[in-house]
Amino acid sequence: MRSLALPLTALALLAALALGLAVALGSVSLGPAQLGAVLVGQGDDLSRTLVLDLRLPRALAAFATGGLLAVAGALMQVLLRNPLADPYVLGLSGGAAVGALLAMLAGLGSALVSGSAFAGALLSTLLVFGLAHGTGSWTPSRLLLTGVVVAAGWGAVVTLMLALSPARALPGMLYWLMGDLSYARSPLPGLLVLASACLLAFPLGRSLNVLARGSLQAAALGVAVRPLEWTVYIAASLLTAVAVTIAGSIGFVGLVVPHMLRLVLGNDQRLILPASALAGGTLLTLADTLARTVIAPEQLPVGVITALLGVPTFLYLLHRSR
Repeated sequence: MRSLALPLTALALLAALALGLAVALGSVSLGPAQLGAVLVGQGDDLSRTLVLDLRLPRALAAFATGGLLAVAGALMQVLLRNPLADPYVLGLSGGAAVGALLAMLAGLGSALVSGSAFAGALLSTLLVFGLAHGTGSWTPSRLLLTGVVVAAGWGAVVTLMLALSPARALPGMLYWLMGDLSYARSPLPGLLVLASACLLAFPLGRSLNVLARGSLQAAALGVAVRPLEWTVYIAASLLTAVAVTIAGSIGFVGLVVPHMLRLVLGNDQRLILPASALAGGTLLTLADTLARTVIAPEQLPVGVITALLGVPTFLYLLHRSR
């Protein structure tokens, strides 16, 4: 347990630092004294509004979204035993995006948008598993290829929806598809789902470690392989749906973060899953802070920042692994 505590403590400190920077930086910067005054219930009205009403909820929403995507990516990489797997590659986010956009076009409330996103992700799950299974059993490579095809199909559906949507709805939909935290609501649901996922995944860490070595070996060692695989896939669907509902489509977090952590920390899922939550949340919090400040007072979609950071990082990882 001591070997798990040290890296998690270091990542938690980095996460706290990232949240502090997110709260302090912006079009109006706040110093340590101003932040301290606000945190103890004092400070002027402008500082309190900036911290408590605007920046802190957005920073926590970014942290929750990044953590959800990173944990979902880590689960998918264990399930498929492939470092290229993540919710966006496998079509889960595409299904969630279609469900959420349909709910938005229908004018439904945020709770129904969340439910529609989860329904879309679960439908994508069933499609991928059903098509990959066929008349026999699915293999990780077959499931990955099927997910790529389903993701392309969801992309076509999203394009069709954009083409048929009224002009007044297009700007918001396009900005949402690029990943945007400007209109993120309360971060509490995302944080609760993230904490619950980490708490539930930890007892499964040993089984996931065995599953990462292959389904046959896991079955030989007494692991209920199929129920565990379905649990992992449905959990990844839920995490992706919540993340998409909060911030739209944000790529590369679930792909790069777990892969980098495995290079540094090894492949113990009892460590990788909570570390992915902390590192993914830290990465997206810093990316959103950069998106808010680089051309302030204008803001960039955070999905653009993660793509600009993720593409070269992933290419470097591919070159290094070769």
